[in-house]
Amino acid sequence: MTTPPVTEHVPPKADATSLPDPSSHPDRDVLIFDGKCNACQLAARRMHQLDIGEGRLAFLSLHDERVAQLYPDLNYDDLMAQMYVVDTDRNRHGGADAVRYLSRRLPLLWPTAPLLHVPGTASLWRWMYRVVAKNRYWISTKFFGTKDACESGTCSIRYDK
Repeated sequence: MTTPPVTEHVPPKADATSLPDPSSHPDRDVLIFDGKCNACQLAARRMHQLDIGEGRLAFLSLHDERVAQLYPDLNYDDLMAQMYVVDTDRNRHGGADAVRYLSRRLPLLWPTAPLLHVPGTASLWRWMYRVVAKNRYWISTKFFGTKDACESGTCSIRYDK
C-alpha cells in the first residue's frame, strides 16, 4: 500500500472578495483600495490582519461598481491616486490622512500614532504617501511579481520604470 504524496497546502490568493465586504458589515469603516494592484492587495490584507477584535473595517476595491454608487463624490482619478477610508460618519480620509486615521482606530497601530501625529509633519507624511502611491505599480512589479503576473494587466498600464 502506497501513501499519497504529501503536497504543500497553498492558500488561495486573497483579493478584495476575501476581505470583509461593506454590504455584509454596514457598521464598519470602509477602506477603498486599488484591488488590481498586488502591493495594494497586500496592504489591504495587512490592515485586515491588524483589525483584530471588534472588526472595524470593511474593504472595497476602487474598481467595484458599488464605489461609484455609494461614494459618487470620490472620482476615479482621486481613488487611483490614494486609498480612502470612509468612516461610519461618512467622513472621507484619503492617503496619508487615512493612514493617520487608522493609526487611531486600530489598536495594533496605536504605537505608530504619536509619530504620525507629530505637529507639523502631516505635509511630510502626505508627500511620502504620494511618492509611494504614484510608484505602487513599479513597487508591485518589483517586489510582488512581474508586470505579467498581474491578472488584469493593470500593472503594465502604469508601469513606466
